[in-house]
Amino acid sequence: MKLKVKDKIPDSKIFHLVDGEPKEQNISEVLGTNKIILFGLPGAFTATCSKFHLPGYVKNAKQILDKGIDKIFCLAVNDPYVMNAWGDANNIGENITMLADPYLLFTKLIGTEVDRNSKGMGIRSSRYAIIINNLEVQNIQEEEETKNCGISSAERVLEII
Repeated sequence: MKLKVKDKIPDSKIFHLVDGEPKEQNISEVLGTNKIILFGLPGAFTATCSKFHLPGYVKNAKQILDKGIDKIFCLAVNDPYVMNAWGDANNIGENITMLADPYLLFTKLIGTEVDRNSKGMGIRSSRYAIIINNLEVQNIQEEEETKNCGISSAERVLEII
């Protein structure tokens, strides 16, 4: 990962659904100046992402928000419709915002792209969790292997914040 503690989040375009329509926006506008958690993962509906990573944040969202985090964002290399459907399937409610990085613009800027061609997935994102305040990185937890979900899990983030 190129991104380090105290770095500013680099600006790039991402997508998310607004009123059912894809909206392209600068990530800095979406994240805002609040204290937030941004967790990234290889892809919606994939094994570890669907069994552990996103469900952990759904289950622990209230506890995370109660510890002074203003918003939780989930980002993956998928299109915004897939991210929205995955969020709906996991009952994310209002606590988690799903972001799409279909062209890997943000993923490459922060240095988290991983080659998953051998698994039929193309280039994806590594699995990570970043605590950000006013667009400045406060803490980064990146997994060595995308199949792991320990240090980037909601439970681990709860211990850190």
